[in-house]
Parts: sequence; structure tokens; C-alpha cells
Amino acid sequence: MASTSATGAAAPENGYLTGFGAKPYRTYVLTSLTVVYIFNFIDRGLLSVVGPAIKPELGISDTLFGLLTGVGFALLYSIVGIPVAAAAETKNRVTIMAVCVAIWSVMTALCGLANPITIGGFTLSAVAVLFLCRMGVGVGEAGCTPPASSLIADYYPPKSRSTALGFYAMGVTLGTVMANLIGGPVTDAFGWRYAFFVLGLPGLIIAVILKLTIKEPPRGYTDPPGTIRREKASFFETLKELTKKPSFWTMAAGVTLAAFSGYGIANFQSVFINREFGLTAGQAAIQVNVPVYAASALGTLLTGWLAQRMYSKYPGAIAWIPGIGLILCVPFYWLAFTTHNFQLALFGLVAGGFIKYGYLAAQYTIGQGVVSARARATATAILLFIINALGYSFGPPFIGVISDAIFNSKLKAATDLVGEFTRKSCEGKLLSHLDDAQKAFCAANHSSALQQSMLITAMVYGLGGVMLLLSWRTLSKDMVAR
Repeated sequence: MASTSATGAAAPENGYLTGFGAKPYRTYVLTSLTVVYIFNFIDRGLLSVVGPAIKPELGISDTLFGLLTGVGFALLYSIVGIPVAAAAETKNRVTIMAVCVAIWSVMTALCGLANPITIGGFTLSAVAVLFLCRMGVGVGEAGCTPPASSLIADYYPPKSRSTALGFYAMGVTLGTVMANLIGGPVTDAFGWRYAFFVLGLPGLIIAVILKLTIKEPPRGYTDPPGTIRREKASFFETLKELTKKPSFWTMAAGVTLAAFSGYGIANFQSVFINREFGLTAGQAAIQVNVPVYAASALGTLLTGWLAQRMYSKYPGAIAWIPGIGLILCVPFYWLAFTTHNFQLALFGLVAGGFIKYGYLAAQYTIGQGVVSARARATATAILLFIINALGYSFGPPFIGVISDAIFNSKLKAATDLVGEFTRKSCEGKLLSHLDDAQKAFCAANHSSALQQSMLITAMVYGLGGVMLLLSWRTLSKDMVAR
């Protein structure tokens, strides 16, 4: 008996084995969705790329920069993701994605217009305008991954889904590479505002192409023969289903801790390179960030491929391979954030990125693999809500707060410094107005405070790896898609 989709269309008996559509078209769809995900991370990561240029111009502290890159984006991204995913369970997923791509692309471009605005006698600062634009980017990007992962689940059968989702997950690192590869040099050549225009507006074209060329497949097309599906799983029905899946929650804890570290480090990486080694935004992007995230993309793909190769004999590989990777990356980050040698720091960042990002494949494979087909998008949205509300929102501010706290504690103890002097004085043109003692204090503490903060944050990767290993214990029993 053929399974019945939510649209009333019957999936053929071999849909469970082949997936929807011919193989070349499936490849096109997966590539297109990955391109969308690349733009997703280009636009969300661009603020961290231009950080060395925007911070001194707008007078942004490390704490405020952490809030802009973390809470400013992730707050509405986390909240809006749940209703968008619920809509994706019954509405056209391709249309939802196309509309959301257009929204986040426009809001990214508007970030480049961040200037003080007066409304009804009340003036919003440029930083406040930028914060609001970042929230708009978050609203749009909330409509990307939940419908995309649901589409991939119908286009690809369980036996090849891990590799497909691993390929899609490369959008995280490839998008970050492109943000650096283009955004960094544009910032050095024309200014940070132009970087937002150049990388934001092309998303409008992507949105149109997506809508015109991607077909909406029947829901549950790759479900096993005989599967009977109801119309839709509500949020609370999905949550109830997940309460019986302990591996989902331990996995969620692991990847949230990884996201806490990862988003924090990623958003401050260019700033760290600028302070410690004196590179501009463009130089840091090309010489450090591009090789780091290129290696990370390769590591993401290889982990998904390796887990799939081992799946038939070791079903838990999708959990324990990334878990081990998160634990092993810690020593490399320790090297990167304790050395003052540029080449060693680069090696540590590249090796750490290559090893750690396999958790993305586990995140999506387990997140939707433990629930029925009618709940996949909502389960993914719940997972992303947890990751972003706790990991993305608080990772960057944590680094900023700790960095400022370390610096200010050193400043408080430096009783020999005179005059009005704050950490902002250590950046940009203000540095030239300091006396010799103040300049020496900046040289000794401005970079090292951030280094120590990033080192503390990197240690959290190890705890995330432990939680992923714990999810392995119940994963075989919990998985629905096999």
C-alpha cells in the first residue's frame, strides 16, 4: 500500500528507496537549497567580517558588538522560526523560502544605511538602527532551514539523507567563506556600508529563481510503504512526540553548547585577528577566515559521508563521530588563542574548524530523524529555537562581556594612568590621541582580554562533545527514519 501525503497524493512504493524526482533534478534541488543556505550565512555573518571597520567608526564596545551579532540577530530568528515551521508543515515550502530570502536580503542591504534617524522628536542612533535591521535579517532567515530540511527529507530517502543534509549544512561554512572572500576586500576598498549592499541585494534574484525552478514534492514521499499520515502535527503534538526521544534532547544540548562557542568565536574572529596581528578587515578575511571556513566546510561534508558509510554497521556514528570531533578541537583552539605566532594561530583555527563542524550533520539528521514525517519541519524549528535562543543569542555577548570585564579589571588596577580613558580609546583614530602610558596599556591588554575570553569560550566545545556522545546511548531506539 502506498503512503498518503498531506496533499492527498500517493507516494509510490519505491519512493522510500529513490526519493522524489530524477537523480539530476534532485541534485539541482539540493544544490539550489545549499546556495540559499550559503546566502543565509553570507548575510548573517557579514557584520562580524566588517567588525574591525565598523566598531571604531560607530564606537561599539565588545559587549555591544556581541549583542549586535548575537541577540540582535538571534532573538527574532528564534521566535519567528516556530510559526514559520508550523506553516511549512501544510503550506508551500518553496514559496515560504522564496519570500523569506527576499526579506532577509533587503534587510541586509538596509544595514548599510545605518545612520541616526529622528522619528517624532525621538532620535535613534546608528547602532540602534543597525540593531533593528539585524532583527529584520533574523526574521527573514527564520524561514530557511525548517522548510529546506523538510524538502530534503522528501527528495532524499533515509539511506542517502545524511549525506544530503551534510551537503546542505556546508552552507554554514561556505556562506561564511563567501562573506569573508567578498565582504572583506569590499570593506577595505569601499567601506563597510558597500559590503552590505553588494552581498545583500543579489538574494532577491536567488528568491525569484528558487520560486520558479523548485517543485514542491508530496509530503512524506520517502516514508516507508504503508505509512498513514495525518494532515499535520501541531506544535504541541510535535513537542509531545519529542518528549519520548531522549536522544533529541541530549543532542540538542550538545549542539547548543557547540553553537554557543562557535557563533561567539566566529563573530569575534576578525576582531581578534585585527587586534592581535594588526590585519585589516579585508586581510583578516582573506588570510585567516577564508582558509578556516573552507576547511570547516570540507570537515562538515566528510563527517556526513563517513557517518553514512558507517550507518549500516554503526547507526550511532552520526552522534559519536561529531562528539569526538568537538572534544578533539579544543586543544587546537587552545593553541590558537594562547600563541602570539600568526602561523600557529592560523593552524589552530583551521584544524579546529575542520574537526568540529561535523555536529551540523548530526544536528539535522537526528533532529528530524527521530520524529514522524508530518512533524519534521516543526521539530527542526524547535531544535533551531533552542540552538539560537541559547547558543547564538548568548555566545557572542558572553565573549564581549568577559572581554570587557577582563580589560576593565586591568584598567581599574592601573592607578598610574591619567586622564579620561576607556577601552574605546584603544581603537581607531582615538588611539593616536593617547599618551605613551595609555598606548602601552592598550598594547598589553586590549588584545589579550579578548584572547582570554575566546579561550574560555572554546572550552565549552568539549562539554558539547560529551553531550553528543550521551545521545548515542538511546539514538538507535529513537530513530524513525532508518
